[in-house]
Amino acid sequence: MIPDFASHLALAQMDIGPFAPKPTSFEGDQQEAAVELWASPDGRISLGVWECTPGRFTADRSASTEFCHFLSGRIEMTHEDGRVQAFGPGDAITLPQGWKGIWRVVERVRKIYVITQG
Repeated sequence: MIPDFASHLALAQMDIGPFAPKPTSFEGDQQEAAVELWASPDGRISLGVWECTPGRFTADRSASTEFCHFLSGRIEMTHEDGRVQAFGPGDAITLPQGWKGIWRVVERVRKIYVITQG
């Protein structure tokens, strides 16, 4: 099926739905919202937009790989080995399968994501 590309316009401003508490948050009253824009028929690949308020949360990519392109906001990621990297608007990263670490949302962040399972 060919996706409706009109749904992929103005991703930095589009309404992505209601915010809810972030389950893996351990600092701050973090809230997140997301909208899936496309998924493969087998469910192994998904594309969407995600937004989160400031705070810290754990991230575990044991079963998936994630590509992120940051549209707004600022984050700091701490890798398991202690390295810290900062990202903001225009930056793109890939979290390979097996990656684990901590995200610190410094400034409310919005990203486009592509997640591939397995």
